[in-house]
Amino acid sequence: MPVMSREQVEPLSLSVHSLPDPREMAQQQERTRSGRLRMLLVLAACAAPVIASYFTFYVIKPGGKAYSDLIHPTVDMPVNLHLRDLQGQPVQAESLKGQWLLTLVQSAGCDTACERQLFMQRQLREMLGKERDKVDKLLLISDEAPLRPELLQALTTGIPVTILRAPRAELEAFLKPAQGQNLNDHFYVIDPMGRWMMRAPVDPDPSKLKNDLNRLLKANAGWDKPGR
Repeated sequence: MPVMSREQVEPLSLSVHSLPDPREMAQQQERTRSGRLRMLLVLAACAAPVIASYFTFYVIKPGGKAYSDLIHPTVDMPVNLHLRDLQGQPVQAESLKGQWLLTLVQSAGCDTACERQLFMQRQLREMLGKERDKVDKLLLISDEAPLRPELLQALTTGIPVTILRAPRAELEAFLKPAQGQNLNDHFYVIDPMGRWMMRAPVDPDPSKLKNDLNRLLKANAGWDKPGR
């Protein structure tokens, strides 16, 4: 057997990789846990006023039974709801969160019954007194026809109504009228987290509907986000 010279023998090299520092790993895990805890605390702080309002309305039930229909379970606003402003620009459903929404669904033609509802929508908000800044007026238009100039002027005078268009089929998949009624017969209340949670009766008594709204807002002092 031939003998290899020392020059022909290649050295065997061993690569030694450093092991993770246990202290550094523990610190990283602690930072991760701390970040998650902070995120949960922020979410809890945001949701607390709405949860308190629901507890007051559903459990404590101040002043007796609700006049309106409570929606249980609540229905989330679809994130893919195709909302557009009157100029045709898309509006994200997420942008409507942060306020209670006193909502109507109507066609652009807006007959006499529609005009009465819009007047009541304005009056209901004003009747809430110091709580009114927690409520936005929302009008969802379910067709493509133009609004009459005089109606548009009325809706944008003073505290304006948020006017958005959406396909009727999508609105019908989100909001439901009472049996035997039409989508445009009701006021719908959407909470600040974007969930439909209440439906007013047809031709509601304004004072009774106001009482329902006051119940929702009673435990909601910390939620208001003016100027959304």
